[in-house]
Amino acid sequence: MDHAYAKVFRGTAFTSRSPQEVSVWEDCLFCLDEEGLIRRILKPQDPDYAKVLESYSGTDSFLALAEGQYFLPGFIDLHIHAPQWAQAGTAMDIPLHDWLDTYTFPLESKFSDLAFARKVYENLVVTLLANGTTTGLYFATIHKEASYLLAQICAEKGQRGLVGKVVMDDREQNPAYYRDESTEAALADTESFIQLVQKLSKTTKQGVYPVVTPRFIPSCTDAALKGLGELAKKYDTYIQSHCSESDWEHNYVHERMHNSDTSALHEKGLLSDKSVMAHAVFLSDEDADLFAETGTAIAHCPISNVFFSNGVLPAARFTALGIDIGLGTDISGGFSPSLFDNIRQAVISSRMLEEGVDPSLPAAERGLPHSRISANEAFYYATAGGGQSLSLPIGRLQENYVWDVQVIDVNTPTAKLPLFDDGISKEDLLHKILYLSRPENIREVWVQGVCVHKRT
Repeated sequence: MDHAYAKVFRGTAFTSRSPQEVSVWEDCLFCLDEEGLIRRILKPQDPDYAKVLESYSGTDSFLALAEGQYFLPGFIDLHIHAPQWAQAGTAMDIPLHDWLDTYTFPLESKFSDLAFARKVYENLVVTLLANGTTTGLYFATIHKEASYLLAQICAEKGQRGLVGKVVMDDREQNPAYYRDESTEAALADTESFIQLVQKLSKTTKQGVYPVVTPRFIPSCTDAALKGLGELAKKYDTYIQSHCSESDWEHNYVHERMHNSDTSALHEKGLLSDKSVMAHAVFLSDEDADLFAETGTAIAHCPISNVFFSNGVLPAARFTALGIDIGLGTDISGGFSPSLFDNIRQAVISSRMLEEGVDPSLPAAERGLPHSRISANEAFYYATAGGGQSLSLPIGRLQENYVWDVQVIDVNTPTAKLPLFDDGISKEDLLHKILYLSRPENIREVWVQGVCVHKRT
């Protein structure tokens, strides 16, 4: 048989079919082209299975999983503040507004120093890859050069990176030491950043993408918001911001705009099917309809929401309305770089929302009915939901999707999963993987058909 494929992988894989259902590809052959796309999936009963297996076995382009190893799609992290990796795990107990002023803005201002930026960004990208995150949507800082450096590091390390130079131009609302020089400078820097990253992407196999990034309404003037909406349209870029994150931010926007975050962002041309808004905890019914209508996705950051958002995202309700949802770590509002941890917290938070948390209330009044999500749904958000949010062929293991995978080893000596029953169903096995895996269980990570992380 002619060698029609660049690589052939053999093993059992889990992938989402829908938010509630998981498909199991048992002992299949995944046949890739040079671009790292899955061209064909052969099941053991397919007539060509034996032929392809015989043709590729023993060659350099063949990789078979060992006993106890499984393929999961690479995770897609829809909300990361890259500079904040340096402060992850600190100051988790103060209100959002104080946290930004006392810790976050002073830290982010240091990224004018490119040597410091390189140290933090290289460590972050390597850490995320080791945690199974193959695609990351990043806020950088206001500094154009350091933001471009982050895109270059994603390109070098093999991660699919979507990177935004942050805009903070409002002189009243931002500290003098950390803000854009002017609205004009913020827009000019954003435009030049977009052009640089689009050029870099042409030579990057897995793609890097520029993202128009107003930090949030409180830090931007109306003129900047409008100008950013126009730039996103001109260059057909992604857009990201924060939306209705906390009582403080939500109320601030109402006072200034006499409108919700969602409507205000929409008026400025910032909601589209290439927009991802972080948090969105306090959307009204009208806001939620606008998200669904414009194709705007929500980056659900369950760990961060516990600390900074004053609420729990009603994810089940929004999914039922047809809104795309993916998961975000929100480093460092969320302390963990792992989407496994955020899958777990998404499920936990949804149960607390459904069942309520005040034991002095009668059970019937305690919670919000129909709010729980299952492990399958949280897995969907971390994979297929993230891919759908970005309108990219990622997050699923199926034909014409990209080979972005994590190889999970349930028998890792220091982190062996408790599997003592040979008859366990594949879905139960997936749930054990989702709830119990640690980074040690992630044996290898592949992006666009290239191995980018290998645990020795």
